[in-house]
Amino acid sequence: MNLTELPIENIQMFGTYTNLIYEDRAYTNTECEEQASKLAHYLQGIGVSHGDRVIVTMPNRPEALWSYSAIAKAGAVTVPVMPLLQASELRFIAEDCTPKAIITANLLFSKVQEAVRDLQPVPLILCVDAVGDDALDVHLAQYPATPPTARIHDDDTCVILYTSGTTGRPKGVVLSHRNLYSNAKAAADVARGFAEQTDLARVGLVVLPLSHAFGFTMLQSSYFSGDKSVLLPFFDPKLVFTAIEKYKVTHFSGVPAMFHAMLHHPDADKYDLSSLSLCISGSAPMAARTIEEFAAKFNCPIYEGYGLSEAAPVVTAPRADDVLRPGSVGRPLPGVDVRVVDASDKPLPTGEVGELVVRGPNITKGYHNLPDESAKVLKDGWLYTGDMARIDDDGYVFIVERKKDVIIRGGFNIYPRDLEDLLLSHEAVSEVAVFGVPSEAMGEEVVAYVVKRPKTEVTEEELVAYCQEKLAKYKTPRYIKIVSNVPKNLVGKIDKKLLREQAQKDVKLS
Repeated sequence: MNLTELPIENIQMFGTYTNLIYEDRAYTNTECEEQASKLAHYLQGIGVSHGDRVIVTMPNRPEALWSYSAIAKAGAVTVPVMPLLQASELRFIAEDCTPKAIITANLLFSKVQEAVRDLQPVPLILCVDAVGDDALDVHLAQYPATPPTARIHDDDTCVILYTSGTTGRPKGVVLSHRNLYSNAKAAADVARGFAEQTDLARVGLVVLPLSHAFGFTMLQSSYFSGDKSVLLPFFDPKLVFTAIEKYKVTHFSGVPAMFHAMLHHPDADKYDLSSLSLCISGSAPMAARTIEEFAAKFNCPIYEGYGLSEAAPVVTAPRADDVLRPGSVGRPLPGVDVRVVDASDKPLPTGEVGELVVRGPNITKGYHNLPDESAKVLKDGWLYTGDMARIDDDGYVFIVERKKDVIIRGGFNIYPRDLEDLLLSHEAVSEVAVFGVPSEAMGEEVVAYVVKRPKTEVTEEELVAYCQEKLAKYKTPRYIKIVSNVPKNLVGKIDKKLLREQAQKDVKLS
């Protein structure tokens, strides 16, 4: 279970084939492996050795994939960083992980320089798209295309993945080769069942950021199936539509915001998307109505899975032969165990809501430099996810809410997702975020921010009444605000931290 072996195993299983397309340029699996090996030798040549950290921050491009592989081959540790982070955020990560080098692109070079200017020692900065004597090809030409010699063990740290920090400062999730390899293989085993349902050659679209665990693992899992992957630099509905039509894309993974944007894009009907047969949604809950409307419009189902960075990241996924159960995120991956527990860590019976805990070879070793935080979430081999869930008699998992997002109003637990699903069932509602704000009288009050569908009319008072018609009054929002958009983080999740801050200015509760 060594991630450096994965590209080699892929070549042995499938021979040489086109496995990556980027901006109309095709790359074979052999070419990618050789580029990664050359880069690994180069990194060793500039002093990167076993256990050193190397930050990689750039938009999606082939060099990002090669960098991850090269760093692993050198025995070092990859630290993926979202390219849209500000210099101060990048600096915090660099101070925490003390990188030996940073691999980036010219577009981000000035920001990277600013972020690390005063660090001691200052990490080496490598630009993958430099020109002239500094061009990457010039550096790599002198190195062999065979993997370097490095002692790498399955339980060596492979990646430190920093959380988005929406509830505080980001924490570095430490993931080993075993964690990542086992998760990619288990995800591929599940995906194989879907592949057998179509006669089309599998062509995946990679539009998730490779700097995020979801995108990274989905691309790694494609090695097990011999898929061709079309890599996009960023998400844009027209780019997605064009790629699906041109390359006959059969499947891709995304976050709810992506599918929502595709569904409501005015040009969607101008493209031939008939090859698309499967979509996987993760990272955030998805509205049931969006799933239904997407399937009807594009003749393509969306399957919801569940995961988190600390689980490398996939925990559950539906199977090809499963009957879809609305609200379910499927069953645990092969080799992964799940259960729900109460506040005393006692396992709960089937159907009861509690905190979801997870055990398996994919579970993190802990947080970088944070032993106390690690001890809070890792107990007796189980990862405490912080997500509230229930499990039915057949093992299907239903995520109810983030533990920290549960609203306690007057002593009663209120799950925001229940209200979000209800509001999304209203014909005028496009997006919604429900959360709690402090209340002296009730402890917390329920607040909802709503985005309307185009060409619809509804008032905030009408939406409050709509909720009160269908739910007990104590569960319904005390305050609803209609807005033009709701803020999202870099992966497309609604940023409730920012909304809570905004609500401090907007909400006037008597």
